[in-house]
Amino acid sequence: MNAPFPTVIIEALSPVIDGGKFPIKRITGEWVVIEATIFKEGHDIVRAVVKWRSSASVPWQESPMEAMGNDRWKGSFQVQEIGLTEYTIEAWGDAFESWLEEVEEKIDGGITDFSVEVLEGAVLVRLAMERSLIHQGGSQKYQSPSDLEKLESYALRLEKGTDLSLQELNAIIADEPLLSIMRQWPDRSFSTCYEPSLTVRVDRLRANFAAWYEFFPRSAKGSATHASTFRDCLARIDDAKAMGFDVIYFPPIHPIGITGRKGRNNSLICLPDDPGVPYAIGGAAGGHCEIEPTLGTLADFEWLLKEIKERGMELALDFALNCSPDHPYVTNHPEWFFHRPDGSIKYAENPPKKYEDVFPLNFNIDSWQELWNELRDVLMTWAERGVRIFRIDNPHTKPVAFWQWVIAQVQKKYPDTIFLSEAFTRSPMMKVLAKVGFTQSYTYFSWRNTKQELEEYFTELTQTEMKNYFRPHLFPNTPDILPYYLQEGGRPAFLIRAVLASTLSSLYGIYSGFELCENTPVLGREDYADSEKYQLKERDWNAPGNIKAWITRLNQIRKTYSALQTTNNLQFCFCNNASIIFYLKRSENNRDHLLIAVNLDPFHAQSGVVEVPLHELGLSYDASYRIEDLLSGESYYWKGASNFISLNPQTHPAHIFKIS
Repeated sequence: MNAPFPTVIIEALSPVIDGGKFPIKRITGEWVVIEATIFKEGHDIVRAVVKWRSSASVPWQESPMEAMGNDRWKGSFQVQEIGLTEYTIEAWGDAFESWLEEVEEKIDGGITDFSVEVLEGAVLVRLAMERSLIHQGGSQKYQSPSDLEKLESYALRLEKGTDLSLQELNAIIADEPLLSIMRQWPDRSFSTCYEPSLTVRVDRLRANFAAWYEFFPRSAKGSATHASTFRDCLARIDDAKAMGFDVIYFPPIHPIGITGRKGRNNSLICLPDDPGVPYAIGGAAGGHCEIEPTLGTLADFEWLLKEIKERGMELALDFALNCSPDHPYVTNHPEWFFHRPDGSIKYAENPPKKYEDVFPLNFNIDSWQELWNELRDVLMTWAERGVRIFRIDNPHTKPVAFWQWVIAQVQKKYPDTIFLSEAFTRSPMMKVLAKVGFTQSYTYFSWRNTKQELEEYFTELTQTEMKNYFRPHLFPNTPDILPYYLQEGGRPAFLIRAVLASTLSSLYGIYSGFELCENTPVLGREDYADSEKYQLKERDWNAPGNIKAWITRLNQIRKTYSALQTTNNLQFCFCNNASIIFYLKRSENNRDHLLIAVNLDPFHAQSGVVEVPLHELGLSYDASYRIEDLLSGESYYWKGASNFISLNPQTHPAHIFKIS
């Protein structure tokens, strides 16, 4: 039972997101470390525990918090179950330990009469004996008979009163077993609990560590004239697996509309063989719950999903809330769309871009709940079919409240579901989408190229409050984004960005063609020429100059070394060359720390002196040590903190050093 008023002050908790409005994020098996400022009036000794439970129907678990000084306390607990875990702090004034401290101070002050004090101590011990009783069905039995016997012995000794010698009293107050038993049965009747309790969203490992490979299934065979089907995708999936990817990501696989269908390179003129844009969803074959007929049947999809899972991989599907003019919703629910004054339905625009083949949904309507339920049911349908990862297209253009609701609805039934937010937009919107439930988030990585830009951005992602709710997913390219860095830097730029993406974050992915260094743009824009969004893509998947071996090695290193399986262990280190970025990825086992150096200049060899943080690695300032480059297999012997490196972007633009 807690006190009717706060008897202990608990404040300045960390981590906490917006005052506890949103949960922090962790992975199963991970430790949650909590800090708080805890104190009370007077000079009483304070004790505190952190408490947690996976649901209100199960008992609280708890572990003691430790005082760090200046009224700051720390506690931790390990999360095990996927879903939401509730936690709080309970603190109280410890009467027995306060009594011990008072008696010790009196002894030190030369007081010799303890006749009253020892009786007070005896009362406290006997009260602890009462608390040690467990009431079960009207009967009483002792939690620990041996503990009870020890407490009885201490109580009897203290009750001797004036007959208790100072030497005996000193022995009692210095008795660690007594203190240990009393700490098991404290008087918490006037404790304070931090309210409201906080939550942590616990996800499975792949929410925090994964490598994604995106490809259009209709282009799986690499033919510009013959569309591929689901049955043709295994070779592409096996190639991705051989490179070390574990998530296959498909753009929308639903029926594509005919009305307003775009031709090659976003042309308004559509030829009979033009396949259309997969994001213009809906046609005669149905809407978001159906399959594009040219890809195959639902049975074909289920076969492919089974094949992917048998390879130890997963499939991520695109959830794009776009409707073609031929979508069944247009006929059955025209009120779900935006209408012009002339009564026509408004197509999507993102000036100067126009999407005549797409009708956006209108969430601000009287029947909004019906629309929300329908969209939830679409996600549920694919989850029931076995899909547990969804990449959400442009979530920042829909109400945040919808995402908070629908993600919670899906995860309530399928707690292991992962949601990736594809929001390239303003920072506050990207952050709030992560807070309300998105498991992972796209980032500005595609446009952070210089050393200063990368260090500033990734320091924000990994060293500020963002590290507790925002899991950065790095894509160096997407079907919509061909950055100028890749356009201009050629093959070395692809090598460089692959290293950065795969080592700065534990989550990264590529869009197919990256391994082939495809970089032909629409002049003056960050768009691919002959974009695969509008046509079949011809490719030789083993074309000369590909970087598949480089990507394969990076993924092998990621899977071998735990330092690359988490993101917030990133620490930037000094290099005297602005074109070389140098950083440490720390390992929890303190054995596999990695030092990574990357030449950011795709045109010129760069060299410089790097400063190894020896004190962080448990080495003396003048230590001699061996480093092995995991990319090349070469080893070097270094001495002290300052050492020289040289990186050629054509042949070896990066080092990933393991220290021995």
